[in-house]
Amino acid sequence: MPERAGGPAVGPRQPGSQAALRQLNEQRVLQALVSVGPATQIDLSNHTGLSAATVSNIVKTMTRRGVVSTTPTTRSGRRALSVSLNQKGTVAVGIDFGRRHVRVALASIDHTLIAESATPLPVGYHALVGMDAATALLSEILAESQVADTAVIGVGVGIPGPIDRRTWTVAPGLSLPEWEGVPILSELERRIRFPLRLDNDANLGALAQVTWGHYQNVKNLVFLKLGSGIGCGLIINGAPFYGHIGITGEIGHATVDTYGQICRCGNRGCLETFASTSTMINMLAQQGQQRITTADIVEHALQGDPATLRVLEDAGLAIGRVMANVANLLNPEVIVVGGPLTRLGEILLASIRRGLTRNCFPAVGDTTTVVMSPLGEQAEALGATALVFQQPAVSRA
Repeated sequence: MPERAGGPAVGPRQPGSQAALRQLNEQRVLQALVSVGPATQIDLSNHTGLSAATVSNIVKTMTRRGVVSTTPTTRSGRRALSVSLNQKGTVAVGIDFGRRHVRVALASIDHTLIAESATPLPVGYHALVGMDAATALLSEILAESQVADTAVIGVGVGIPGPIDRRTWTVAPGLSLPEWEGVPILSELERRIRFPLRLDNDANLGALAQVTWGHYQNVKNLVFLKLGSGIGCGLIINGAPFYGHIGITGEIGHATVDTYGQICRCGNRGCLETFASTSTMINMLAQQGQQRITTADIVEHALQGDPATLRVLEDAGLAIGRVMANVANLLNPEVIVVGGPLTRLGEILLASIRRGLTRNCFPAVGDTTTVVMSPLGEQAEALGATALVFQQPAVSRA
């Protein structure tokens, strides 16, 4: 049965059925075309291990659906058909669930963004409410973009919390209580008719940097997702790193002060209690400002508001201190900062760099680049589409 984000992909209910076998074979052909580009049917047969007749039938089916196109060519002096993916006939969907929003993106196989839209969600929304909103937004964006269902090869989904890859559920620990215990894949299956792949949002942000961003040749990269929660996605030796059970990069819960404020995870003095956007909002409220939003923090900082700049300075130093431990351990080439504060640029990066170099082994600090994500708040959704193209799953047309 095809895989689903490292585990089984959404597929027919009877994995031993003829339909399931056809889907698996289509996935092999599609993955070969994603990996090697246009190829003859004989080359696809050699690459997938499928018989020439099976490949021929699959290509005919995918041609009818508009997923691939064929052109006459020659191979070893003989006539052959070259098979290539159609750009708008091969589309991936990326869904990014944030703590206060859901974003949906459509992208073609050549990494062209076809459409993207986001809608706000209330703080503390339940997982099922978010799924309903994502389903409605996906239907709207497909209709408005005039993308046929048969063109969608899969949906990548990012969740803003630690995912236990043994069960594909949010790991317990009070970091994301609204999602804990929710059978995410089965609930999404009931709402979304396409094969699904699931990952943590920071992991997808990291994947986006090395597939969509300026860092496609970088082998060791850390993506820092800075928002109401703080997490890291890791690219190590050119591939996403998931650790033992999939829970990596939870630096928001690294201890900055053992006697500090109690964190929502139950520990004291976690980085999130110093540097999350929720903490910044609360601190500014204590300074006499009215209740503000993350967007307000950005605008006030760009306008030079002293209190906002001081809060950002302190947050950046704390982030840099924790990232120094990450850099000392992994020695990344690049640390990319993402999330809703990316417009701040050097206002935030400067203090992060100071915290990093002050607490880092000198040679590591001097050779680690710290930058804002060029993909802005779209990074996680774009990473979700990249997840589909890296591990494509065939739609049940």
